[in-house]
Amino acid sequence: MDVGFLSIMRDSITHRLGHSAVFSAGCGPLVPQVLLPPGDKAQTTEVDLNSVFLPEFPHRTFPEGERHKILGFIAKGSYGPIVRVKDNFKDQVFAVKVEIIKNKVVDQIREEVIIQRQLEHPFIHSLLDSWQTQRHLFIMCSHCSHGDLHTYWSLKSQFEEKEVRLFATELGSALGFIHDLGIMHRDVKMENVLVSDRGHLRLSDFGLSRRLKRGGRAFTICGTMQYMAPEVLSGGPYSHAADWWSLGILMFALVTGKFPVPAELDHIAMLSKVRNCHYVIPESYSSTLILLLTELLCKSPAHRLRNLESFQMQPFFRGFSFDPLILQKTPTDIILQLRGHPDWTVKARRGLSLEDFNNFDCEEVSLEMNVL
Repeated sequence: MDVGFLSIMRDSITHRLGHSAVFSAGCGPLVPQVLLPPGDKAQTTEVDLNSVFLPEFPHRTFPEGERHKILGFIAKGSYGPIVRVKDNFKDQVFAVKVEIIKNKVVDQIREEVIIQRQLEHPFIHSLLDSWQTQRHLFIMCSHCSHGDLHTYWSLKSQFEEKEVRLFATELGSALGFIHDLGIMHRDVKMENVLVSDRGHLRLSDFGLSRRLKRGGRAFTICGTMQYMAPEVLSGGPYSHAADWWSLGILMFALVTGKFPVPAELDHIAMLSKVRNCHYVIPESYSSTLILLLTELLCKSPAHRLRNLESFQMQPFFRGFSFDPLILQKTPTDIILQLRGHPDWTVKARRGLSLEDFNNFDCEEVSLEMNVL
């Protein structure tokens, strides 16, 4: 299986249009200063020294003797680093997300694992293992060497409608699946869409997800600014319909080459821009695509396209199958072609070092991170 948890296609806010965040009072783990965007200050709350012993996280050491070799740094996660790890016994490479144990974030990390263990779907990335040490929680998934959708978009700029149709079908299927299980993703964006070896998509990173029954409401302002629905930016109430808005933003950017609204530094300013934006889709695109984007980017969640059944019935998908078996056999020529682009490796790395770590120690991770 060649999908991954967080690919080499993750980078800091200085290289991205936005980064995932929960907008709440100052709290959180001690984050190595080298991993923070310019201007950020590391949280200095003391680490909880007592192991959590959650049933989802059996107690283990890491790295485990001669079994593991830490190959390098993949990205900065919300509460700790993500590293490439080789299992010498299996001769396989994995991605391991290292979460610093904090009372105020343990529940969300536990929720992430519980959610991912439910998700077996061809267009969703699945969990492989999880464990803990005295100070850290670990989540392991297979490593993706083919990157995320954002890098391909940065190389292509604008995809053709037929290409976006396939992307939207796969992601819409994934959203419909998790929503039927009562799960909101809350951070649908290109960076969280990994690409398999055959060029198909995998929805990834459930770090901000939560379980919410049909009819339930959420109020936490979280996600990535340019993808947030207006009801999320305003502090709720909101529900699964917010994920469909995010998919609409993603599709708009894929096909036009730009986001409909430039990013702002805070959610209040962003909300003002979103409320005043008319989300006009250029008439050069097909009427069926314009209709679909108009219904996804409806500011009223009650009137928005907000379920897979309505999504499938859109004229844009007429004659197109949503059967996962058929979709996985559909050619993805443009993705495979872009992998041969001379700038692919540079775009993929985004300034991150792929050099091996020596004597990796989670407690001294700030000294081991080698960021170009």
